[in-house]
Parts: sequence; structure tokens; C-alpha cells
Amino acid sequence: MTDDPIADLLNRTAAQDRAAFRSLYTAASAKLMGVLLRILQNRSEAEDALQEVFTRVWLRAGRYDASKGRGMTWLIAIARNLAIDRIRARGEATSDDEDAMHAVADTTPRAETRLIAAGEARRINECFDTLEPDRAEALRGAYLAGLSYIDLAARHAVPINTMRTWLRRSLLRLKECMEA
Repeated sequence: MTDDPIADLLNRTAAQDRAAFRSLYTAASAKLMGVLLRILQNRSEAEDALQEVFTRVWLRAGRYDASKGRGMTWLIAIARNLAIDRIRARGEATSDDEDAMHAVADTTPRAETRLIAAGEARRINECFDTLEPDRAEALRGAYLAGLSYIDLAARHAVPINTMRTWLRRSLLRLKECMEA
């Protein structure tokens, strides 16, 4: 599994994989709806635009190039461009260009923020490395992959209460490591 699950889903969608497209919708629709709502400021129009975004994604997924950026970034660009087109079609863009530009302001993190985040990510990975491998895997499964206690207990062949203990103690060790 790569570090960009959206990119994987886009590549599978490009191959007309309907299950991947459903998973892509589940993974990205809430974020895209937020982008559309912020720009369009109308829930009904944002819902229509979201449907159109996913229609475009289905038709154009083959155009996604992972070497140019992350999958979610590509999806957000499609949603943002569609929203701007809708605003322009309303005729608002001619009188409120400045407001439209503020509504679609670039929210990508600045270089300093990205450096800080990279340092924190490196530190978290170092702290994960202090855990036993099965505990670290269970913690990643629970909090990064969204697996349930039951799924994790079955995967690691331990009772569910043992899994809860693993996760609680592992979180405490991570917290201590991060605070050190």
C-alpha cells in the first residue's frame, strides 16, 4: 500500500473499477463537499457540483498523474475549478472578482508549516519504532486504517481485552515518547 490511497483508487477508477470508484467517493466526498460549500456557499448547488465532480473523475481518472501531486490534491483542484466555473456562470465573477478570489484562497500549507509537519511525522515514526512491532501494527490499524478492536484481535490472534490493553498502553508510550 502506498502512502496515497486516493491515488491508488484513482488509478483503479481509470481502469473502470466500479468498486474502487465507490471507495473513492466514500473516502473523498466529505472533503470535496466542504471545499464546494466554502466556495459556492449554497448547499444545494454544492451537492449538484459534487455529483458533477465525481462524473468528471469517472471520465477523466486516466488523466491523473501521481508524479505531479497527491490524489486528493487533484480531486480538490477539479472541485475548485468546477465551483469557480459555476460562480462565473452565475455572473457574479464580473462584479465580485475579489470576493471570489478570497473564497478560493490557497489553503495549502506554507513551507515552514510543511517543514514542521515533516519533523513531527519523522518524530512520530521514531516513536512508533520504540513499540513492539505487533503493538505498532495494531495501533496503526486502529487509528490510521480504522480497524475495529474485533478485527485487530482476530488479526493478531489475541482476546479483544488484550487488544484494548495493547492499544491503551501503546498510546501512552507514544505520548511519553512525543513529550520527551
